[in-house]
Amino acid sequence: MTVAFSAGDAAYWGLAVFLVLLGVGSLFALVKLGRMFDKVSSLVSGAERDALPVVVKTGATVDRVNYQLDKLDTVTDSAVSMADSADTAVRAVSTAIAKPVEKVSGLTAGVAHGFASFRKTRNMSDAMDAARDAANRREQDLAEDLRGAGPTPQSSERPTPTPTPTPTPKPDPWPQPEPTPKPDPAPVPPDELP
Repeated sequence: MTVAFSAGDAAYWGLAVFLVLLGVGSLFALVKLGRMFDKVSSLVSGAERDALPVVVKTGATVDRVNYQLDKLDTVTDSAVSMADSADTAVRAVSTAIAKPVEKVSGLTAGVAHGFASFRKTRNMSDAMDAARDAANRREQDLAEDLRGAGPTPQSSERPTPTPTPTPTPKPDPWPQPEPTPKPDPAPVPPDELP
């Protein structure tokens, strides 16, 4: 019995060896790829576990900042209202004081001019006329000065105040997510044991 070995048989054997080596190489590559995907999965789950509390805390912080800004808006509206009330009070007081001040100033100017005119002319009716004229002139000058010292005109319209926000309850300061258990450490391969 002679065994004949032809070139076709060698090609078939070569192809078989090639396919076996290709299968072994593919298996080795898939095992390495599986380990890499396992590490990537572990990395993603760890990043998710660590990033989720930060996102939750950031959301709670933004809610608290918005709440404080609403309170600040209410405070500024109250300050504007108080300034308007103070302006009204000052105008009322200045109006009530202006007339008596004009009269007293006019009387003082009239008396001074009347005495000066009487000393100069020794005529009582001329002195009375000079006193009346000086008093009227002084009252008119003071009235013009007070009118000129009125409020300065505003350069633009004041915006309408925002309505007072409805009070909202404070958000929970630290909502805690469910704890994620840590994965077990990878076992040490037997060929790396000490």
